[in-house]
Amino acid sequence: MTDFAIFWDWLSFGVRWAHVITGIAWIGSSFYFIALDLGLRQRPGLPKGAYGEEWQVHGGGFYNIQKYLVAPEQMPEHLTWFKWEAYTTWLTGFALLAIIYYAGADLFLIDRNVLDVSAPVAILISLASLGLGWLIYDLLCKSPLGKNDTTLMLVLYAVLVAIAWGYTQLFTGRAAFLHLGAFTATIMSANVFLVIIPNQKIVVADLIAGRTPDAKYGRIAKTRSLHNNYLTLPVLFLMLSNHYPLAFGTQFNWVIASLVFIIGVLIRHYFNTTHARKGNPTWTWLAALVLFIVVIWLSTVPKVLVGEEQAASAGSEMFVASAHFLAVRDTVLGRCSMCHAAEPAYEGIYHAPKGVMLENDAEIAAHAREIYLQAGRSHAMPPGNVTQITPQERALLVTWYEGVGK
Repeated sequence: MTDFAIFWDWLSFGVRWAHVITGIAWIGSSFYFIALDLGLRQRPGLPKGAYGEEWQVHGGGFYNIQKYLVAPEQMPEHLTWFKWEAYTTWLTGFALLAIIYYAGADLFLIDRNVLDVSAPVAILISLASLGLGWLIYDLLCKSPLGKNDTTLMLVLYAVLVAIAWGYTQLFTGRAAFLHLGAFTATIMSANVFLVIIPNQKIVVADLIAGRTPDAKYGRIAKTRSLHNNYLTLPVLFLMLSNHYPLAFGTQFNWVIASLVFIIGVLIRHYFNTTHARKGNPTWTWLAALVLFIVVIWLSTVPKVLVGEEQAASAGSEMFVASAHFLAVRDTVLGRCSMCHAAEPAYEGIYHAPKGVMLENDAEIAAHAREIYLQAGRSHAMPPGNVTQITPQERALLVTWYEGVGK
């Protein structure tokens, strides 16, 4: 059993590493080509069919890049396709979803206080939501709404907000954020797999056959690529959010997720505008900062967190000496220590998560801040509330920590 646990842990690490590597490759190429496209300039003397060109310098050399909106007159001998970055990012991401959230559904996916379902049912809901997301998005893009980019983006944002709320009614907060990211990433990958690459293959086939390619295929592919560009930063936040319980484990987590999409769009708008040499909209950074402050406030409603430096100044002895400590210790030992122990008693847990032990007074006091954030201020711990910690016990943890910090 121990050997299997070690294997599973390393499998998770290996897949996560592959996911990060391929994600960097996909995001890098996506950002580069959008910036390149926006920076294209027209000049007299360009080859027939060329829309514009860009001069760039990198690595000690100069690059002269030209773009054809439809296609060149003849098929080039060598053509590089940018697709495997997207495919492998999605495949490794889905594998990670299965390894962590499907295999550990009772711990990480299901919160029986939110929706009391079996693991197979929760997994089916997860899979169906990812497929349904693509169908809704694709139908909206192909509908009359798709003819107006602004209207389409507003409708798509409304859909994302609804999905954000919906996921919080189905899964744990952590799983809800992860699924919203997977929902969006599935749309982005499907854009590449089902629209962008097939459209490019149609154009290539027409060139080989001596036919004049239809310009509509390039326009559609460009629109979907731009959508991917604006969705990238919110997806990055959602994929990293499991490290931040104040984002996913609080009352207004779905509102926070919705605001993160706007922040990501604002930042991309700044870079896309500057790359297109259409100005320097620094107001986007101020707007993003204001929204981020709102996110911080939403994560701590109704009270503001004790300053980290203030809490840090309170030594472990003060936490133990608190009048609330005996009740806090009973709560931690009863709700947390079955996993956070040298020899965890919870089935399927073979090592204390992140090496955090909560078996005696000194260990509980040393991890007071983590207990406060993970189980007091947010509902991140216990995962899926598997040990049935009560609202009163969570309130006790908050009162204990904030009382010492004051």
